[in-house]
Amino acid sequence: MERMFRKPLPLAVLAAALPLAAVEPPKTWIDPDTGHRILRLTDEPGSASLYFNQNGYTADGKEMVYTTPQGISVLNLKTLAARPVVSGRVRIIVTGRKTQNVYYIKQGAVYSTDVDSGATREIARLPEHGSVASVNADETLLAGTTTEFPGQDYYPNRPPGPQGLVQPRNKGEMMERRLAAHLPMTLFTIDTRTRAVKTILKSTDWLNHLEFSPTDPTLLMFCHEGPWHKVDRIWTIRTDGSHLTKVHHRTMAMEIFGHEFWSPGGQTIWYDVQTPRGEDFWVAGYNVGTGERTWYHLQRNEWSIHFNVSRDGTMFCGDGGDAGQVAHAPDGKWIYLFRAERIPNRGIEDPSFIHPGVFHAERLVNMSKHNYHLEPNVSFSPEQKWVVFRSNMLGPTYAFAVEIAKAGADAGK
Repeated sequence: MERMFRKPLPLAVLAAALPLAAVEPPKTWIDPDTGHRILRLTDEPGSASLYFNQNGYTADGKEMVYTTPQGISVLNLKTLAARPVVSGRVRIIVTGRKTQNVYYIKQGAVYSTDVDSGATREIARLPEHGSVASVNADETLLAGTTTEFPGQDYYPNRPPGPQGLVQPRNKGEMMERRLAAHLPMTLFTIDTRTRAVKTILKSTDWLNHLEFSPTDPTLLMFCHEGPWHKVDRIWTIRTDGSHLTKVHHRTMAMEIFGHEFWSPGGQTIWYDVQTPRGEDFWVAGYNVGTGERTWYHLQRNEWSIHFNVSRDGTMFCGDGGDAGQVAHAPDGKWIYLFRAERIPNRGIEDPSFIHPGVFHAERLVNMSKHNYHLEPNVSFSPEQKWVVFRSNMLGPTYAFAVEIAKAGADAGK
């Protein structure tokens, strides 16, 4: 991406250079408040990068999959050339980590399409009242849930897609009703080779946010959904139904935690913690192999709806939030880069203790013109030079990238 736009103009200059009727959304500019270069990656109004915990990059790291009102497209990260790969009303699941396949739901079935060759196959029909939300590391299993509904739609579990970018305005009320309903659910897997369906958990808790480990094909993370202060949210389970494990144990009233995601190497589950809700803010990590816990502290304005971590684990990013959200941040509408610093233990070694640390924040994008009813959903590009996000800052929704190195810093040569 760094080769495409060597000397972008400020956004205001670009807009003023054309008559009003002829103005098109700028392709690149320097954020005057941060000094970082921004690219508009997509050209289709209503297009978007994927949800923060959905892998949106092809296995070879060369392309980014994104959604459009017409279906699914793919973007070459070097040339920025885009092309459609799936047409029609579909709901994207994830991009494969082993092959060049993108997985999606269309007309009641799960499909895969190779983004290079276009080869498409139907993998399996969905069970009644069922959805699939994740594909495992070697692409041999799908994971999903079924729900028994008493004649009323409570927004069943489903991965975000082109028909569901904007959060419902009554989301809080809906979540309270759905949690209280205690609808019977099953957590299941589908073998992508044999189409065999296997139930691995039955529950009347609201099961949601299924996400396989990016490296261990037998380990699945999921959540007990609902208002965060009322649920023990984060869990893992093996694909044979064993080792059901609660990841986080609440220690105070109104402590909340959620928006969990895997580190790219699969060693750590990271998530947002607030102790208590809306007062003190952390990004917490749980090592699934050792049980080691690390918590990084951040300031109110730096709290973000979603966080993410780079492939090498050296950087985090966040998408900020407006004053109406849980942090009530007076100046939180920014895309952030965070560099983590662990606080030395000074000889105190107790494996049951949390390893504390702090985030050092850098603002990358001023999001004051963004309406946070659409969540930006940040991720790092595979080469770790860009933070990718979606935004309506120009009116329609597009996918954007901001360069981590400041413009003119020679890092992109």
